[in-house]
Amino acid sequence: MAWFAVYLGAGALVGVLAGLLGIGGGMTLVPVLAAIFTLQGYAPDHIVHLALGTAMASIVFTSASSVREHWRLGGIDTSIFKRMAPGMVTGSLLSTLAAGWISQRHLALAFAVIVYAGATQMLLNRKPAAHRPLPGPLPLFLAGLAIGTICGLVSAGGAFLNVPFMLWCGVPLRTAIGTAALLGIPVAMVGTLGYLASGWGIAQLPPWSMGFIFLPALAGLVSGSVLTAPFGARMTHRLPVLALKRIFALLLYVLATKMLLTYW
Repeated sequence: MAWFAVYLGAGALVGVLAGLLGIGGGMTLVPVLAAIFTLQGYAPDHIVHLALGTAMASIVFTSASSVREHWRLGGIDTSIFKRMAPGMVTGSLLSTLAAGWISQRHLALAFAVIVYAGATQMLLNRKPAAHRPLPGPLPLFLAGLAIGTICGLVSAGGAFLNVPFMLWCGVPLRTAIGTAALLGIPVAMVGTLGYLASGWGIAQLPPWSMGFIFLPALAGLVSGSVLTAPFGARMTHRLPVLALKRIFALLLYVLATKMLLTYW
């Protein structure tokens, strides 16, 4: 029961971040879950895999809760979603299916490198001049494919890449955040199936696991995040998002570094 409370608290924190920044929370959750699973003594050879799979599954619920509030506030562009989602789903499925064949050390390294890059972009907040419209369907599909592949490797909904890309194409910040949250849902759903399949039948995983998804942790994370994500979404329209993004970026540096030092 004590561990469920830990999962609940982690979920509540990630829910606020999800609503506020349009993220699914995977990049934050993976190192946290890996540390918790290590303390619990679960699956030493598959802790990173288990953290990635459980975090990806939680994004489905966290993003859905966040999207409801962004939709109510008019912060979602469905035309962008329709053109980017197919590529993102394809990329996420391919990378999550491949994750089971990648060693824990190399997954930790890939996670850290990608998170460092995403955190740096948030910290610097460099925005190219929004002097161009969104590209056509094929370029958007290819952009989604690349972003979705990266999302699958780090269990992210893609906002850390989708938001800068949409800003570059002239999409307003709050619309970019809301649309990125919506794009995270199908990516997380397909990615969850990928982690379930790639971990299926591995004997070393703890009881109540489905592939690389640990159900007790998922239940606690979801219970916390769905309650707080709408609150975070409302905060997007009231607080200085840039300052909060920079604080979040510094947190990501710390978490990614700990992940790298622990599992590399």
